[in-house]
Amino acid sequence: MPALSRFFGIVIMMYFNDHDPPHFHVRYGEYSAKIDIDTFEVSDGSLPRRVLGLTLEWAALHRMELRENWAMARRGVELAQIAPLD
Repeated sequence: MPALSRFFGIVIMMYFNDHDPPHFHVRYGEYSAKIDIDTFEVSDGSLPRRVLGLTLEWAALHRMELRENWAMARRGVELAQIAPLD
């Protein structure tokens, strides 16, 4: 599972050939979650409140890049790195 971005101990990832709806995976220590790209809802797992807030802030800034990476992953094309949250 390629890592798209890393910041503050948060790792954002996306699987190749993953199922719809478009989403990304987040890892932070022992926590993990799956977040819908269109709604930003957590569909699986959980994250500490602060980590979720940082992740959603980052995702809002990079929604288009996340959608583009989702399309590339579906085609089996190498995914693009996305800038971390500063």
